[in-house]
Amino acid sequence: MATLPDGTRLPGRLFIVEGIDGSGKSTQLDILHKWLLGEGYVVVFTEWNSSPVVRETTKKGKKDRLLTPMSFSLIHAADLADRMERQIIPALKAGAVVLADRYIYTAFARDAARGVDRAWVRHLYSFAVRPTVAFYFRVPLKESLDRIMTGRPELKYYEAGLDMALAADSNESFKLFQGRILDEYQHMVDEFGLEVIDATKTLVSQQQKVRKIVEPHLAGVAETQPIAWRDTLALESLYGRYLAGAGQSSAS
Repeated sequence: MATLPDGTRLPGRLFIVEGIDGSGKSTQLDILHKWLLGEGYVVVFTEWNSSPVVRETTKKGKKDRLLTPMSFSLIHAADLADRMERQIIPALKAGAVVLADRYIYTAFARDAARGVDRAWVRHLYSFAVRPTVAFYFRVPLKESLDRIMTGRPELKYYEAGLDMALAADSNESFKLFQGRILDEYQHMVDEFGLEVIDATKTLVSQQQKVRKIVEPHLAGVAETQPIAWRDTLALESLYGRYLAGAGQSSAS
């Protein structure tokens, strides 16, 4: 089960994926999402930096290059806090499966790579629900860079880590920045007990391992029958795009 910071256990399950850019984690989460829905489970998806509360601030800060490492950290914490309140905790209370594309470990890795104190960042996110399983898709830096750079348009300023003045060339800066992030993830595997998935394996073999780890945790999870999953989540007064159109089926 997922657990609140005070140790309170929630009926739902929280599965999250982490990894550097190009690790394939989002693809694997999407496949898992479709499989869980096909099996009849109530599933909610949430992704990093998607809260409407901070969207415009983040957009302006990136456009005008106003974001410092500390402001980046605080904005992302506000993003997760809002999604935690409006999406994640209500869904977990309803007994649903929550799938998160990036979670607190993204902040731990990226913020530390930008020079923010590790202990400070961990304390900042002390409000976060402890996940049922945290997957880390590990891939060599060279392979991830090959995946990202092939056919990709020009890297954005903060994406490339140009704010860190690691290198003047965006590609070289991105390489150095991603290397720092990779090092942070490596240290977190043991610290947080991340489930490591070899992201150099085939899509099928990776997904098989993910499902093997997930399946034992699904007993007692809310299912779509006899109550529609939208209705189940609506009972918890959830907000978010996954409830768009809820309650309309009976009128159609």
